[in-house]
Amino acid sequence: MNRRFSGGRLIVALLLAGFALLSYCSSRQFNPVTGEDQYVGISQEQEIALGLQAAPQMAAEFGGEDRDPEAQAFLDQVCGRLVQTPTVQQTEWPLECTLLADPETVNAFALPGGPTFITAALYDQLQTEGQLAGVMGHEIGHVLARHSAQQIARMELTQGLTGAVIIAAYDPDNPGSANTAQIAAVIGQLINMRYSREHELESDRLGVRLMAQANYDPRALIEVMTILEEAAGGGNPPEFFSTHPNPENRRERIQEAIDQEFPNGVPEGLTP
Repeated sequence: MNRRFSGGRLIVALLLAGFALLSYCSSRQFNPVTGEDQYVGISQEQEIALGLQAAPQMAAEFGGEDRDPEAQAFLDQVCGRLVQTPTVQQTEWPLECTLLADPETVNAFALPGGPTFITAALYDQLQTEGQLAGVMGHEIGHVLARHSAQQIARMELTQGLTGAVIIAAYDPDNPGSANTAQIAAVIGQLINMRYSREHELESDRLGVRLMAQANYDPRALIEVMTILEEAAGGGNPPEFFSTHPNPENRRERIQEAIDQEFPNGVPEGLTP
């Protein structure tokens, strides 16, 4: 192998890795909702624009907006209580909740910057107003914590470091070196998956906070976990599970969040 070519490739790899790390570190911002510094890949304005641009297409993939005006009005009422909480009011996200017509896909999700959705398949399985508040509070939590912007920053970092490994490790005279590149790509995917699960648990905590501030009983979110588990009993896990951790693994963390919000126990009179 040509040593000069190998050395040049290593320099390029180091520059690429250094640029990726510098870009990631320079994206650090403080989030008043989570009370923590975070690394975000886009500005708030870009995040809002991205969500608004993606909303029509994402809605279309789930059957478009549901045509039941009473169901949408009820969803607006629940989300309205959540949006009026002190935690949300300290932000400027244009939050909007939409019921989608898909009768088969059990799912709820949030887009960057504000749009949040729940499918009719999940909506119809919920039994109380509090359970609906739990689902939507969780999704609003994603927006407030800027999880999409964090994921973008982490993906850019992962792609930069993975590219550096591939450039440094690949040897055109040794086809087996391609395995190293494949391993680097897999590691990058696992890193981003781990962060995604952390985000889901953080959204559970924020959902509990929003429910408490809106006078909903946060224990309803634990009930949602039971509903999702029952939905998975037929053999095919709900689409919700593709991005959200298994409900069985979340109950304990949700209960911990409830105990933090109500150290003396959940009071009487909250909306179940």
